[in-house]
Amino acid sequence: MSVPTPGPRPGDPRQAEVRPVSALRADVEAAVAGLDDLDGRPVSEHPAAFERVHGALGRALGADSERG
Repeated sequence: MSVPTPGPRPGDPRQAEVRPVSALRADVEAAVAGLDDLDGRPVSEHPAAFERVHGALGRALGADSERG
């Protein structure tokens, strides 16, 4: 039996390029915090957890480059 993996946490509804850096940082920190208990979860849930971190990092980095 597999426990459903929670989806992304709701965040700031503004598009990444208009959000303050602190909000983007909070998104990244929340995604990384989702890895804290990874060793206690089934391996089948690991990819989704890493995808959330990857997505949060990509949004943060993309927003920074568009602010130029």
